[in-house]
Amino acid sequence: MSKVAKVTLVGAVLASTIVVWGVHFLQRREADTMHQGVLRDDERRKEKMRQREAEFLESQRKRALYESVQHVPTKDSQPNS
Repeated sequence: MSKVAKVTLVGAVLASTIVVWGVHFLQRREADTMHQGVLRDDERRKEKMRQREAEFLESQRKRALYESVQHVPTKDSQPNS
């Protein structure tokens, strides 16, 4: 095999190796980035659930306060027609 052919073969193998490694590196980095997005979404969802729970508890507290101040008719306390 001539020297030019050997250099070409080594260059092609080296270039292919670099390209394959580069593609795998980019895929891993993209997968990590996507996973970070999932983690951020989970945190946003948990925070929203905490806010909803706090709003629900506040609503229950207000309802109990309002019901203690004024009479709120219920279905059972209404006269039958």
